[in-house]
Amino acid sequence: MSYEYDILKDKLKQKGCKLTPQRRCILDVVYDNKGKHLSTEEIYDIVKHRCPEIGLATVYRTMQMFDELEIVYKHNFDDGRSRYELNHNEDHQHHHLICTKCGNVIEVEEDLLEQLEKEVEDKYNFTITNHNLKFHGYCSSCQKK
Repeated sequence: MSYEYDILKDKLKQKGCKLTPQRRCILDVVYDNKGKHLSTEEIYDIVKHRCPEIGLATVYRTMQMFDELEIVYKHNFDDGRSRYELNHNEDHQHHHLICTKCGNVIEVEEDLLEQLEKEVEDKYNFTITNHNLKFHGYCSSCQKK
C-alpha cells in the first residue's frame, strides 16, 4: 500500500499483536477512509462486505486495541458513539466542526490555538502536550435548508 501503511503494520508487530486477516481488513478500512470519522458500527458495515465472517465484537475489540496502540484517535463528538480516525502522528490533533443537525464533521487542519497555548503555559507554568477542540453549529448544507 504505502510507507504509512507499513508503519502501522510494524507498530502492531512491535507490540506483539498478530496481524490476523480480520485485523488486516479492519486496518485496510480505516486506512482507506483517512480523514473520515467512522464509528465502530460504520467500520463493521464496510468490513463485513470484505470479510463476511467477522463479528461486531471483533471490530470493537480491534478498534480498542488500535486506540491503545495509537494507530487511531478515538473521538467523542457527543452523538452517542465513539468515532475513529487514522493517527497521522501529528504534534497536535486538529480541530473539528460538528453540525448539530446532520452530524457532518469537518476537519480544521490549522492549529489555531498556538498563541493561546503559549499564554496559558506562561501564565500557569504548565506544559501543554495536546488539546482537543470541537465547534458545534450548522454546516453550509443545513444552513440552506
